[in-house]
Amino acid sequence: MTFAFVGSPDSDTFRWFSRGLRTVMEAEGHRYATRPDEAKLVFNFFPKGRPRPFRRQAQAVFVCAVTEFPVPFTDHIAQGYPTLLRALANLAVGLIPSSGNDPDAHFITMEQGHYVVPGASDSGTYFERVYARIEPMASSTLVIDNSFQPDLPEELWDGDDITRSIYRAGRKLDELDLLPAPFPMDEVLTPRDFRHVKRIFGIGGLSYGNVSARFDDQWFWMSASGVDKSNLQKIGRDILMVKDYDPERNTMVVSHPPGVEPRRVSVDAIEHWMIYREHPGIGAILHFHGWMEGIPSTEFNYPCGTRELGQAVADIVREADDPNRCVVGLKNHGLTVTGTSLDEIFDRVEGKVLRTVPMD
Repeated sequence: MTFAFVGSPDSDTFRWFSRGLRTVMEAEGHRYATRPDEAKLVFNFFPKGRPRPFRRQAQAVFVCAVTEFPVPFTDHIAQGYPTLLRALANLAVGLIPSSGNDPDAHFITMEQGHYVVPGASDSGTYFERVYARIEPMASSTLVIDNSFQPDLPEELWDGDDITRSIYRAGRKLDELDLLPAPFPMDEVLTPRDFRHVKRIFGIGGLSYGNVSARFDDQWFWMSASGVDKSNLQKIGRDILMVKDYDPERNTMVVSHPPGVEPRRVSVDAIEHWMIYREHPGIGAILHFHGWMEGIPSTEFNYPCGTRELGQAVADIVREADDPNRCVVGLKNHGLTVTGTSLDEIFDRVEGKVLRTVPMD
């Protein structure tokens, strides 16, 4: 992975942080690029309260905003999340003075997660811990492009019993009301930046989970990205048929009815594809932003829509006592639940879901 620095890393704190970060990144095998358009990971430095967006030219580029957060820093949503959005970043790092030699590094994720690397007297250890938080993004590959094919069989243009089960599941998902309060992106960003965020992250609006159900040995139905989950009805717009993953083009292959302008399938399609291909007994998958006690969890906070997150979840499903009926925690994010059907999944999780996802 190549990385680059942009913006204004010219304060004493920023110079110290960029030097330490570059040292540990290069020691871990990443290559520094002098031209940001050649980098896959861009660190965008800007002064406190003055976010400057870095407008990447490709979806496969990740951006980490680096700034200083206000003191006292008591509310990561109100004080930190707008900075992440205005910087058009995947991750934000806010530095705050601490009692140690090094500042505390507060991390804010797109999923509204918040965790801290505390300041330490040993800078080497400090930057190793900072890198451990950045590494999942530095090593990840997004899979959010779709290859649309207007070849859905005519008998499926109006859906089937499986899509009707997805409609029911969407209503139940909406009733759970588990997503942290949606942040008003359109109130924080300019119209231009809001359009840019939607294009880069492949979203049609705010989402709160996704559902899918197997169609046959190879294909599965799945909810579209950013649609109203309480009203999943229109085939090609609300519900899509996922046929395959094309590794050469790094894209999900999606079938839709002719004459329908399709929406992008959910960002987690690669994860569901991996699970369905390995476990023919799994008939449905539910993902939502809640938690359950006593469940195994992914070790790292990989970005949504990456092969690495999909593989991490698939690995845990494989090790489950019953892969066809298991619950997997996505670190600092939510849950993926497998089952024989969506109705069966909701019967299993009813009354067991915690609204708060633990962040660490």
